[in-house]
Amino acid sequence: MKNALVKLLLYIIVSALAAAFVIQFALPQALRAYIQTGIGSCSSIPILCMAPEDTQAVFKKDDQYAQELLALEFPKTKLSVPKGFKVVEELVKKPYYKKKSSRTAEAVIYILYEPKDFFVNLFPQVKKAGIKDNYAFMRSLMSAQETKINNINDAFFVILKSIFTPNLGDQQEVKMLQFQAEGRNYFINYNLSGAINFFDCSIIAPSGEFFKIYIKDTGKVLDLNKAFTIASGITPN
Repeated sequence: MKNALVKLLLYIIVSALAAAFVIQFALPQALRAYIQTGIGSCSSIPILCMAPEDTQAVFKKDDQYAQELLALEFPKTKLSVPKGFKVVEELVKKPYYKKKSSRTAEAVIYILYEPKDFFVNLFPQVKKAGIKDNYAFMRSLMSAQETKINNINDAFFVILKSIFTPNLGDQQEVKMLQFQAEGRNYFINYNLSGAINFFDCSIIAPSGEFFKIYIKDTGKVLDLNKAFTIASGITPN
C-alpha cells in the first residue's frame, strides 16, 4: 500500500513537471511554428515583429487645411476628406479569414465605425486575459509580435494583426505610432517611402467607440499631419 502511494505521488509530480515544461517551453515554440507555417514569419511579414512607438509628440488639427476638406456623411459616420479621394464605409464581418486585398488603383479612403466594447463582444474569450474594452483590444493587437508569443492569447493577437493590417506597401518602411490627442487614443501605421503614401489610423474615442481610417494616397498629397487632421475629424453620425 505504501509503495503504491509513493508511486502515485511520483507519477503526479512527474506529470506536473512535464506539463509545466510543455507550457513553459514546448507550447510557445509550437505556437510560433504554427504561425510561421500558416501565416508567415517576421521576414515575410515584417510588421509582425513591430510594435507602436509611444510618442509624446503633440499632434494638432490643422485648421487651415481642414477648411479645404469636403464634408461627407455616411450611415454610421461623418468626416471631411480631401478632393480626389474615393471614400468607402466598411463593415467588420465574421469570419475574419476572408482577408481583403486592395480593390482599387485610385486614391481611396476606407472608414469604419464600431460601438463601445465591440471587439470584446465579438471575441469574448479575450476577457479572460483582462482585455475589457476596445482600447485594450487594439493595444494588444498593435503590440502583438510573432517573436514574443508565449501563449494562445499572444498567438491569437498575432493572427489578428496579420488580418487587420491593410496594404501598407513595403512593410520594412512602415512606422507605427501610439499617442493621445484631444482625449482620443490613436494608433497610426504609415509609410511615406514609396510611390504611394499609406496611412492606417485606428482611433478610440473617450466614450470607447472605435474608428478606423485607411488612406491610400496615390498622388502623395498627404503628410502625417494632414492624415491626422482627416482622422481627428471623424465622428459618429
